[in-house]
Amino acid sequence: MTKRKLLFSFFLLLFLPVFALAQTYTIEQYLNIRSAASPTLSPDGKFIAYLTDITGTNQVWKIGVESGCPEQMTFFDERVQFVSWNPKDKYWILFGKDVGGNERTQLFLLKSDASEIRRLTHKDDIIYNFGAWNNDGTMFAYTSNERDQRYFDVYVMNIKTGHVRLVWQNDGNNSVVAWSPDGKYILASQNRSSFDNDLYLIEYETGKVYNITPHKEQARYFGAKFSKDGRRIYLLSDEGKEFTGIAYIDVPNGKLNYIYTTNWDVETIELSKDGRKIIFVLNVDGYSEVYSLDLITKKTQKLNFPSDGIVGSLRFTSDGNKIVFTYQSPVKNQDIYIYDVLKGTYRQITQSSTAGIPPSSFVKPQLVRFKSFDGLEIPGYLYLPKNAKKDASLPVIVSIHGGPEAQELPRFSALYQYFVNNGYAVYAPNIRGSTGYGKTYASLDNTTKRKDAIRDVSLIPEFLKSTGYIDPSKIVVYGGSYGGYMTLAAVTFYPDLWAAGVDLVGISNFLTFLKNTGAWRQRHRMAEYGDPEKDAEFLREISPFYHVDKIKAPLMIIQGANDPRVPKSESDQIVESIRSRGGIVEYLVFEDEGHGLAKLKNRIKAYKAIVEFLDKYFKNKPKASN
Repeated sequence: MTKRKLLFSFFLLLFLPVFALAQTYTIEQYLNIRSAASPTLSPDGKFIAYLTDITGTNQVWKIGVESGCPEQMTFFDERVQFVSWNPKDKYWILFGKDVGGNERTQLFLLKSDASEIRRLTHKDDIIYNFGAWNNDGTMFAYTSNERDQRYFDVYVMNIKTGHVRLVWQNDGNNSVVAWSPDGKYILASQNRSSFDNDLYLIEYETGKVYNITPHKEQARYFGAKFSKDGRRIYLLSDEGKEFTGIAYIDVPNGKLNYIYTTNWDVETIELSKDGRKIIFVLNVDGYSEVYSLDLITKKTQKLNFPSDGIVGSLRFTSDGNKIVFTYQSPVKNQDIYIYDVLKGTYRQITQSSTAGIPPSSFVKPQLVRFKSFDGLEIPGYLYLPKNAKKDASLPVIVSIHGGPEAQELPRFSALYQYFVNNGYAVYAPNIRGSTGYGKTYASLDNTTKRKDAIRDVSLIPEFLKSTGYIDPSKIVVYGGSYGGYMTLAAVTFYPDLWAAGVDLVGISNFLTFLKNTGAWRQRHRMAEYGDPEKDAEFLREISPFYHVDKIKAPLMIIQGANDPRVPKSESDQIVESIRSRGGIVEYLVFEDEGHGLAKLKNRIKAYKAIVEFLDKYFKNKPKASN
């Protein structure tokens, strides 16, 4: 090789890492990053059925636990919402599917070799919510609002005969949680709000019903599992506690007894096959830590699960020696893993594509906090481009999560990674009203306290400015569902702080929202937001629709036509009002979507439009002068 060629090769190698760091990727590539979720095991423990969006919408796939290639089992244009393998019959898998995002879930049986699909429910305007199999796999319990759109009764279906039996008629928002091992009891939850429910035992043969969680102050009871002998129910609760802990209730009418509590929420529990241990996930500042709790000695042990991310969907194999679970982190798209209980090691089972984007280009966020107007600390995640400098030049997207009873987590977000890779910062806070930080924190935005949460958002620009990275003239607010409402509220009530806003399926008017949302949701949502009759004046005060004249920032609004939660009318009315005043608003409606975008072609169209909108009105603005 000549000296000249050697010098050229040297300089090429020297600058190659710089070129690699500078490379950007298209929004289409990021949206083609795949994930795997909802693992369910065959009764012999040899296979896992799961959901993945490889085809563009979630479908049922199957893979061997030890080896083998993934096999697609369903081939719909519409999304599959859940999947559950029969606990005794390896040949049958249950799944649910709606149409166009309308959430009217229908139930189907799928043969495990994909040779047959049998539809079990046939009323397209009714919701059928799967609950639990009985122990021998001949029947499953579910709820349906067939009798009255407002309420969900409990039914049982025999999969061999197709016979359906109504086992509990009740005017409530009910769901099936579990079925006792001896088949005697069905456990159901009646939800009054996101923070208050009761558990009921239904005697299957007699129909007798026991409220096993009578209480006065609001409390949650969830994640329940029957013990191996069926005499005890283990569950998660925050009754009398600030954080969710592990408790038990003796069947049929024992009292609640705590066996593990700490100053973080326990999120998920799974009972070992021998009934001796509970495996649980602790939410520590959004990150998952996995422990085992010995029910005899009451000792806990931290397990060697992957860290710096989120663990979910714990499932023991039939022999009890392994645990199937999902894992994702800010720099790892979600996949299915298996943990060896005896060895204390884990391995990845599914291998979801990153669409040609090197994982080394993904960035981890910083967990940061700022003090709000009343001294309350607001946690959040700040994503910065690699090699970001404190020169006050970065545009930033403030992403407000939905719910509001939810938590921004250190999950994998293809959208966040796209924006960071293209020179934006992203800040994702957990404003008051978020879960994960105790019962008190989660209730700080209820009804008339809603304005305090909006004030939290209004202080974010000043906090971001204090970091030294952010150009204060290039701050956009973004969110979906309740986060969409917060976006509209931010640009309405604090119009001078934002360069632009992006709202996906957000509430614009609480009075019309509470009137038009799905009948089965109205009472539940009134408990959070307020009564449209008693609180009408306040709801009008905090509804952006009545204050449209204050909006200055350009808005992008995206809506699904079939949305049963936040109906299309919420977006229609504010778009019309903004346009009638000469304001800037771009509006995209998807006729085959509901509360969010489930189909890849629609996500690509929507997010390309968002990128173009931000480039036009936001990113390319001149830097603010000092």
